[in-house]
Amino acid sequence: QSCRRPAGPRAGPEPGSGGLPEGVEYIPTRKKGKNPMKPVGVAWYSLYARTRLGYLFYQRQVKKARERYPHGHSAPQPCCFPGVKILPIPVISNNYSYLVIDTASSRAAVVDPSDPLAVQAAIEEEGVMLEAIFCTHKHWDHSGGNAALRQQHGSCKVYGSALDAIPELTNPLADREKVSVGCLTFEALATPGHTVGHMVYVLDGGPFGGPPCLFSGDLLFLAGCGELFEGSPETMLASLDVAVGLGEDTLLWPGHEYALECLTFASLLELDNPALEQKLQWATQQRQEKRSTCPSTLGEEQTYNPFLRTHQPELQAALGLRRGRGEHPDAFRARVLKEVRRRKDHYKAT
Repeated sequence: QSCRRPAGPRAGPEPGSGGLPEGVEYIPTRKKGKNPMKPVGVAWYSLYARTRLGYLFYQRQVKKARERYPHGHSAPQPCCFPGVKILPIPVISNNYSYLVIDTASSRAAVVDPSDPLAVQAAIEEEGVMLEAIFCTHKHWDHSGGNAALRQQHGSCKVYGSALDAIPELTNPLADREKVSVGCLTFEALATPGHTVGHMVYVLDGGPFGGPPCLFSGDLLFLAGCGELFEGSPETMLASLDVAVGLGEDTLLWPGHEYALECLTFASLLELDNPALEQKLQWATQQRQEKRSTCPSTLGEEQTYNPFLRTHQPELQAALGLRRGRGEHPDAFRARVLKEVRRRKDHYKAT
């Protein structure tokens, strides 16, 4: 496979990406299928997140996806800068795991190993030694492969938040704590909202002449953000602000291939946004060819992602929201985010 920075139209400061094949937010389902959490709400979420029933459901998802997508749901493109290789691994029906390699030492870390067979195949193909698993949160479609990979790689450590019940967690991380894998340095950032203990991981690309790389799990997608299963709009807004603070050139590597659905939804909110229109056209072409849309950049996301545009008068007006007298700006932004999230939760792709 060739290694090069992904190409795309310029909708912001950097070339971008976008796209989504199927399913709606959070748990991958069949095409145009409904999120199975929606009908029964809190009861189903508790079963999925906290009991063996959730694990059995995850195993069924993996089995069906392996049959339906023997080579993965999308054609990914590795991204390289000198000394670093990032390999997206398409797993389940719209998840991504990421194998991040220090090419000088052949040491590697994996982010959110959903399907251990797919991740192990990538490890063997690349000929690397797995030293670390970085888990963004406890949900099985992000953590379900931890145990199997730990069994195969005995010295591998599992990193994540102690606030989430992450399987096989060996090294709990605090906010802003850093971890080295070979010459690579990752920083963990606490980003609650989707779950109480959700964390994202930032690879420092500076020593290699590259940009920062954000592995965002279910905090942030191309043109979207995760559902608020265990947090308030205020909490999610603060977490999204943490991500935006990383800088416009930061590459966004999300946990799901949701871009086409998210961009289509966003286009219903902002009818006159050239950056959004251009990105949607590009993502549509990518998904027609079953190509991955990762990564985008945070600068680009701020031009079309409604969850990062809560401060924009155009979006506020489109939602019919006005800041109240004496209302704090961040309180108003949280109210805007809540409304966007509510509409997205009820949105059904056609």
